[in-house]
Amino acid sequence: MAHLGGRLGYSERRICRAVGQARSSQRYRRQVAGDERALIEAMHHLAMKRPRFGYRRIAVLLRRDGWPVNVKRVHRLWKAEGLQIRRKARKRRPLGHGANACHRRKPRYKNHVWSYDFVSDRTEGGGRLRLLNVVDEFTRECLTIEVGRRFRGRDVVRTLAELFAIRGRPRYLRSDNGPEFACKVVKKWLKRQGVGTLFIEPGSPWESFTRV
Repeated sequence: MAHLGGRLGYSERRICRAVGQARSSQRYRRQVAGDERALIEAMHHLAMKRPRFGYRRIAVLLRRDGWPVNVKRVHRLWKAEGLQIRRKARKRRPLGHGANACHRRKPRYKNHVWSYDFVSDRTEGGGRLRLLNVVDEFTRECLTIEVGRRFRGRDVVRTLAELFAIRGRPRYLRSDNGPEFACKVVKKWLKRQGVGTLFIEPGSPWESFTRV
């Protein structure tokens, strides 16, 4: 509401009438009871002491300390206070190595090695766009540029299937270690098609043909 008022210069009354919202909702402030404030402080203390505990285990410790609380209440306050545990990112084993770089494994004929990679851009309104570029390294011909808001493994497979039907299958496909290329969906499909994969060294974009 404050953003609209500052941007458009309209009064709070006029904006509330336009969006169908009561003006009293703009003056609501969450009231925290005294016992709840003490409970929140106890939760923060336990969260700092046990940083890997979730709200369920914290609820057990609270009840052990004499707090008459159930899991639902602890969960509500846990979320309101932003005490969610940050999940550990699953480490992916790097697939590529320097031997697959474009200056080492050079194409020798048409449809020998294709390269594919993503390029990002933004629309005038600020929306993100992703462009999937597929290039024949020997002829240096751009085979397709697929544009979308987001791409998953099955979208990559769909694009490649259309190209294979029109251009034939390459012997190898070179790419970085991006999740859209290294996912099981794409790797299994390429294996069934008899197409080899050349993953470049992680963190080495200069080894890709699309970046040279």
